[in-house]
Amino acid sequence: FNSGGNAVKIAGTETIWVPSAAMYGSTTNGADPQQVETTATRPDLKVLDFDAGTKEYAQFAIAMPKSWNLGTVTYQVFWSPGNTNTGNCIFGLQGLSCTEGDTADAVFGTAQEVTDAGIGTVEDVQMTSVSSAMTIAGSPADDDQTFFQLYRDAADGSDTFTGDARVMGIKLFYTTDAANDA
Repeated sequence: FNSGGNAVKIAGTETIWVPSAAMYGSTTNGADPQQVETTATRPDLKVLDFDAGTKEYAQFAIAMPKSWNLGTVTYQVFWSPGNTNTGNCIFGLQGLSCTEGDTADAVFGTAQEVTDAGIGTVEDVQMTSVSSAMTIAGSPADDDQTFFQLYRDAADGSDTFTGDARVMGIKLFYTTDAANDA
């Protein structure tokens, strides 16, 4: 959109890419960081391996943009199968927003889960569908520190993917209500 010769951004849906290298396995049941070589001098995959038999977690924290409308968010997981299985893999994400002076020792909000079937080829890039809307706990406000927890719910009987789910990152979708973050 052009206004008086200046480009004007229209508020709407935006994304933040969070690579697995920016995430860390939780102290309890943490996902395992790996660097997977496909073939020499071809792309290496920086991933977090989520096991097939145990519910495992990874976390990351970001300061959400001020243009965020403080509402719900959605996400999409980018991953690669650790084996040739075509079973279902269940991922979940939950969030917690902390204002200055809030304790970070608080409960994450209710998770939203998304299921994706393995493609059947090791090192193929997969993307889940976009999740349903997720509410972030802690009464989000501008300039908050927002913590997220990603997990694979391998303990759920509906998670039938038999290999490691190698998460490369997530795309976080949020809605803006301002043209900039100033």
